[in-house]
Amino acid sequence: MATGSNSTPPARRGSWYQRLFAAAMASENERDEESYGGRKHALLADLHGDILEIGPGAGPNLAYYSRDIRWHGLEPNPAMLPYIQREAERLGLSIDLREGRAEQLDAPDGSFDAVVGTLVMCSVRDPQRTLREILRVLKPGGRYVFIEHVAAPRKSVSRRIQGIVKPIWKLVSDGCEVDRETGATIQAAGFSSVQIEDFRVETPIVAQHIAGYAVK
Repeated sequence: MATGSNSTPPARRGSWYQRLFAAAMASENERDEESYGGRKHALLADLHGDILEIGPGAGPNLAYYSRDIRWHGLEPNPAMLPYIQREAERLGLSIDLREGRAEQLDAPDGSFDAVVGTLVMCSVRDPQRTLREILRVLKPGGRYVFIEHVAAPRKSVSRRIQGIVKPIWKLVSDGCEVDRETGATIQAAGFSSVQIEDFRVETPIVAQHIAGYAVK
């Protein structure tokens, strides 16, 4: 990944499961707007410069960005890439989109004005390593912007239910772990400041959410 380019290398087709999951995520874009639209507008619309989005899925965030950004995306599921490209074309955006994982960002230190991740930390293989990479590639004063579903409060009925369904949920939801305490992980990652808002959505199992930003 190199800042300043606008390209999308040819994507692998992906496994049948990756293609099925990508199609399902693309069909959820309208519902995504209902659950997160207001917060996405507040967090993303004022970003400028070089923006890296990790795990952009089918591209539901693209509509919220200012048109003067230079958008770079890193998506682990190759079957998602055509959906993101089509959404970018619909919006008239030039993008630099690559296949890859957030635990190892192919970018120099201090490359980006902001790193964005929405509903991503639940499924990365190593959240701590991912956050170290985010810190590394951010410019001084740059922002990591996030919206994530998180574990229900400890000892609550919802938390017990999350523990019960976790193995099956992870299997059918592309590695998503429903009970990660992502807010605490971000707080401990070494950012100079962190702003987090707790909120809930009407979604069984993953109702508890956080949104906010962390400054390098």
